[in-house]
Amino acid sequence: MTGLNVEMLAAADPPLISSAGNAQLGIAVLVGIAVLVVLITVFKLHAFLALTLGSLALGATASAPLDKVITSFSTGLGATVASVGVLIALGSMLGKLLADSGGADQIVDTILNRASRRSMPWAMVLIAAIVALPLFFEIGLVLLIPVVLLVAKRGNFSVIRIGIPALAGLSAMHGLIPPHPGPLAAISVIHANLGITLALGLVVAVPTVIIGGPLFSKYAARWVDTTPPEGLIPERPSDSLDKRPNFAATVCTMLLPVVLMLAKALVDIVVDDPANSGQRVADVIGNPLIALLIAVIVGLFTLGRAAGLGRTKLSVILEESLAPIAGVMLIVAAGGGFKQVLVDAGVGHMILDVTKDWSIPSLLLAWLIAVVIRLATGSATVATISAAGLVAPLAQGMSTTHVSLMVLAVGAGSLFFSHVNDAGFWLVKGYFGMNVGQTVKTWSVMEGILSVVGLGCVLLLSLIV
Repeated sequence: MTGLNVEMLAAADPPLISSAGNAQLGIAVLVGIAVLVVLITVFKLHAFLALTLGSLALGATASAPLDKVITSFSTGLGATVASVGVLIALGSMLGKLLADSGGADQIVDTILNRASRRSMPWAMVLIAAIVALPLFFEIGLVLLIPVVLLVAKRGNFSVIRIGIPALAGLSAMHGLIPPHPGPLAAISVIHANLGITLALGLVVAVPTVIIGGPLFSKYAARWVDTTPPEGLIPERPSDSLDKRPNFAATVCTMLLPVVLMLAKALVDIVVDDPANSGQRVADVIGNPLIALLIAVIVGLFTLGRAAGLGRTKLSVILEESLAPIAGVMLIVAAGGGFKQVLVDAGVGHMILDVTKDWSIPSLLLAWLIAVVIRLATGSATVATISAAGLVAPLAQGMSTTHVSLMVLAVGAGSLFFSHVNDAGFWLVKGYFGMNVGQTVKTWSVMEGILSVVGLGCVLLLSLIV
C-alpha cells in the first residue's frame, strides 16, 4: 500500500471525527473489539447491543465527540440497511417458500433416490449446497437434520459420515456466497462487485466443501461414533401437503438469482459499454435486488402454487419469513454502524499507514483479523462485518477481482474453528448427540478446515486473476 493510496483515501473521505494519533486509534480499536467480546461472551448480550456499545467505546477512546460518534454510527447503520436489508428480506422469503412448499424435500428426496451408497456423502454435499443458497445456516441445519438422521438410519451409515458433508455445504455457503448476510455486508463495506464475488465464491467453495465435507468425514467418522437422541426427527413440511413442486422447477427457481447476477457480471466484462442496451438490461435484471425479487415472484408460482398453496397461505408464508431475520438484520445494520465509526475516526488511515511497509499480504491480513474476531465472539456474521470494516481501506487501489477476493478472505476467516461461544456449536452437538469433545473433533475441526482451505484457494486465485 503506497502513500498515493493514503492520499486518495483522504481525498475521498469526509472530515474525520477524531484527531487521535495512530497509537491512540490502535488502542481504540482494541477497546472497541474487547467491549464486543466481553459483552457477547461474558454477559451474553445480544450482538446488536454489543456492536452499538462497542462503537461508542471505540469513539470515546479515540477522543471523538460522542454526538459525532452517534451520527457516524447512525449513518452507517442506515446505509447498511438500505444496501443489504432488503436483500436479506427477499432471501428469507425465497427460503421460506422453499421450505414450506416442500421444494426442499423434493430436492432432497430426488437426489437421494438416485445416489448410490458410495456416493451418499457427495449427495449430501450437493443437497446442502442447493438448499443452503437462500437459507440462513440455522434454518438450513434444522431443515437438513431430519434427512441426515433418516439416511444414516435407513442406510446404516455413520451419522458423522453423512452429517459432516451436509454441515460443510451449509457452512461454506453461509460464509462465502451471497445472498447470505455476512458476504452481502462485506461486499457493501468493501465496495466489491457482487457478481464477480459470487462467481469467485463458487470457485472457492467447491474445493473447500469437498475437502471439508466428504473427504474429512471419512476420518471424522473413525474418530467419533455417536447415536443421536431418539425422537429428534421432526415432521417435514411436505408430509402435510398433497403435492410437491417439480424437482427441475424447484432447482431452477433456487438458482435463478445466482444465474441473473452471474450473467450481469459476465456481460459487464464482455461488453463493457454502459450505453449498450443489452448491458443496461443485464445491469437491471442482474441487480441483486431485482434478481432476488424476480426469484421470489417466480417462486410464488413454481413453488407455492405448484404445491397447491392458496393466496392466503402464501401471504402468511411471506409474512412469517420476516420475523426470524429481525435479529440478523439488526446485527448486520449495527455492524455497518461499527464500520462507519471505524472509518470516520480515522482507523482506515491508521491501518494503511501502519501496514504499508509490512510484508504480509493484505488478503492474509484480512483473514487473520476475521479469525481473531470469530474466535473471540463466536459469531461468523459479527466477524465478517467487523473485519470488513477494518480491512476495507486495504482494498483501495486493488483490481475488481482482488477486492472480491478480499471479501472471500474475510468470509473464510469468519468460519474458523467454531467452539463453545458459537450457537452453531451447540446446535450440532445437540442434534448429533455428541459431547463437547466429540463436537470439537468433528464440527470445530471441519470449520477450521473450511477456513484454511478457503484461504488457500483465495491466495491461489490472487496469483491467477
